[in-house]
Amino acid sequence: MSVPLRRLGTVSDPNGTDQPDPLDSFDDIIEAETTRDPDLAVIEAGSRTLRTQGGQPHADVPTRPEDPEVDRALREVEAELATRWGETKLEPSVSRISALMDVLGDPQRSYPSIHITGTNGKTSTARMIEALLGSFELRTGRYTSPHVQSITERISLDGAPISAERFIETYQDIKPYIEMVDGQQEYRLSFFEVLTGMAYAAFADAPVDVAVVEVGMGGSWDATNVIDGDVAVITPIDLDHTDRLGETSAEIAGEKSGIIKQDATVILAQQPVDAAQVLLKKAVEVDATVAREGLEFGVVARQVAVGGQLLTLRGLGGEYPEVYLPLYGAHQAHNAAVALAAVEAFFGVGAQRAEPLDIDTVRKAFAAVSSPGRMEVVRRSPTVVLDAAHNPAGARVTADAVQEAFDFSRLIGVVGASGDKNVRGLLEAFEPIFAEVVVTQNSSHRAMDADELAAIAVEVFGEERVQVEPRLPDALEAAITLAEEESEFAGGGVLVTGSVITVGEARLLLGKG
Repeated sequence: MSVPLRRLGTVSDPNGTDQPDPLDSFDDIIEAETTRDPDLAVIEAGSRTLRTQGGQPHADVPTRPEDPEVDRALREVEAELATRWGETKLEPSVSRISALMDVLGDPQRSYPSIHITGTNGKTSTARMIEALLGSFELRTGRYTSPHVQSITERISLDGAPISAERFIETYQDIKPYIEMVDGQQEYRLSFFEVLTGMAYAAFADAPVDVAVVEVGMGGSWDATNVIDGDVAVITPIDLDHTDRLGETSAEIAGEKSGIIKQDATVILAQQPVDAAQVLLKKAVEVDATVAREGLEFGVVARQVAVGGQLLTLRGLGGEYPEVYLPLYGAHQAHNAAVALAAVEAFFGVGAQRAEPLDIDTVRKAFAAVSSPGRMEVVRRSPTVVLDAAHNPAGARVTADAVQEAFDFSRLIGVVGASGDKNVRGLLEAFEPIFAEVVVTQNSSHRAMDADELAAIAVEVFGEERVQVEPRLPDALEAAITLAEEESEFAGGGVLVTGSVITVGEARLLLGKG
């Protein structure tokens, strides 16, 4: 569609002197936090003790509210949401979210949307799409999951997470309607369904010019699928959530194809052949227009640059040379090509209009993109990189990206994974690049026990290359120590990975939030 634009150990300080190791006081701070939730106390204490090593927090990952009353109110909302089914407990249906949208007056119908599904790369692609749309002076709403550190990250307006105050207000505004629907349905609305309703309501209230929406899981029965996306984006499909989505990429594609709506434009990233066949068949059935990476659009050239990479992208309207992307890895270049094609399709490039988007605006947008917890450097000397890879496909592209972007002489892995993932496949993908691995666990109830994870790691790496540290702060300290063993200038590094939750908690411990 064509849319008219509308403006709207010891730590050395910089002087070289040794300071006390912040980790020495970690347990003391935890003990002092006796009135707080124990997991939260661990995370927040780590944030304070390691802040000197991490630098300034990123603005796009919010901290806890400074106002005690706002913080208290946000915790009350979080506690109420926590009483609902979590994101891994599902009853595959859109009946509950449809009922909520109905009593809210269908807020999701008040703006056009770009809907994104796939196995990996969804959040980064969503953030790139959002940046591009914002650079063309459209007011954007973005809904992504899961969050890295704060629940408010999931709902963004104009490129920034909504404030805690607005998050609380949105919840309170629709709470009576949530309770009404709860009373009418066989099952209460889930955690994810409530958040989805909040996002759609917040976007309508803003109001936004366009919503960028990432599915939670699958597509056809995902709670987000009450929108009719003008553009449907399918990032690369691989095996994940096989117990719910299917055991082959074709079966998974069948579920994900549910976001392809009548007369939409479909932007397809490179896919396995069997998945592509399913997606193309669905597009034909609903008279959707399809643009395929590698044919109608793609990455023409890329080269490593300081802090990221320099790209030439081919879009639906022509080539876009010298596009700087401050993210590492070939996979992010492909995400950028998909995001560009999606925004071109939204503006009607290749259909209603032939000319490409303004190149300077495109360059400006991509240069400002960030994706916290995705190949993110949070510390130097030694370098500590965070990446939320949590399945074998994600681990493989992360391993390739690390080797391309960094010249580590010795890389230590810190891995904390969820018990419902293909952990062996994930570890096998990292085995060639990790000199040693420190296995740990995050605070989530879904976390795999560190000893159980260690048993698998020993089979993959060998006993001499595996260290077990159940507490994440201890795991980070151990990994940093191992990376430093080759001396200060030897080029050791640490990669923290395995789960979005592990990465989020490590990010706090290292002072990024």
